[in-house]
Amino acid sequence: MQKRKLGNSNLEVSALGLGCMGMSHGYGQPGDKNEMIALIRAAVDRGISFFDTAEIYGPYTNEELVGEALAPFHGRVAIATKFGFKIEAGKQTGLDSRPEHIREVAEASLKRLKVESIDLFYQHRVDLAVPIEDVAGAVKKLIEEGKVKHFGLSEAGAQTIRRAHAVQPVTALQSEYSLWWREPETEVFPTLEKLGIGFVPFSPLGRGFLTGKIDESTAFDSKDFRNNIPRFAADARKANKVLVDALSAIAARNHVTPAQLALAWILAQRPWIVPIPGTTKLHRLEENIGAASLDLTADDLRDVGDAVSKIGVQGARYTEQLQRLVGR
Repeated sequence: MQKRKLGNSNLEVSALGLGCMGMSHGYGQPGDKNEMIALIRAAVDRGISFFDTAEIYGPYTNEELVGEALAPFHGRVAIATKFGFKIEAGKQTGLDSRPEHIREVAEASLKRLKVESIDLFYQHRVDLAVPIEDVAGAVKKLIEEGKVKHFGLSEAGAQTIRRAHAVQPVTALQSEYSLWWREPETEVFPTLEKLGIGFVPFSPLGRGFLTGKIDESTAFDSKDFRNNIPRFAADARKANKVLVDALSAIAARNHVTPAQLALAWILAQRPWIVPIPGTTKLHRLEENIGAASLDLTADDLRDVGDAVSKIGVQGARYTEQLQRLVGR
């Protein structure tokens, strides 16, 4: 698989990464541990060298899974994890990016991931109670000590990115981005380009919707967080099928799947973008990997863009409570 550098940093990873959250958290019952370890290792065998996790996924169990799965591949892969939430009795109870807490999280994540240094350490969400300069300074100390290699932010706004970058260069921003959520293009992309920061889109397949495998009759597991997302209400799914139908028609013309088209479109936007689609199934992993070698023509990109611009996506991507943590 081709590799990409995240911005101006020396962090070079596979053009497509693997988001591991759904193996343990968020989309229903956790996957079988041995099967998920085999899937992660299959990703390495197929050229993926960039893996994404966080302490809050589980909590903790996803980091442990990723750590065990990737233990034989130290030096060959990069692991990104995150700090910034307060976890009490196994549940997320708020934000906490105090410098002393950042250090505590780093020390614990190093043990769970079975590594000596965290390749990329993101602030999971901006904590308005802690100046971003203090957050960046805390990570800078960890980098100086060799416990962290690169600093990242997640879902941060342009002003916060600039303030953090002035203290400790930001290697990557992770935020949602896909053909049905393009907000980062407006203010965030110009900021990243100017500062030389890479971009890591999560949910590049619209939390599965852009694959074309979800419609208004789809029943999610009771523990699947999409049950509480307005964009996944049955009426919104029915309305949004128009978008998937448009993508499916273009995909069929190119003899690829809608998922491959959606990922290839993202990869074509900027050379410093590395999407991290998640899956728990080998055939989906292989389908996604196929997108990395797909070269869309200028006509294809124009057709996709035109199709999307004419279709208004129905439903908010988050509840109001979650959306308040975005773009700060």
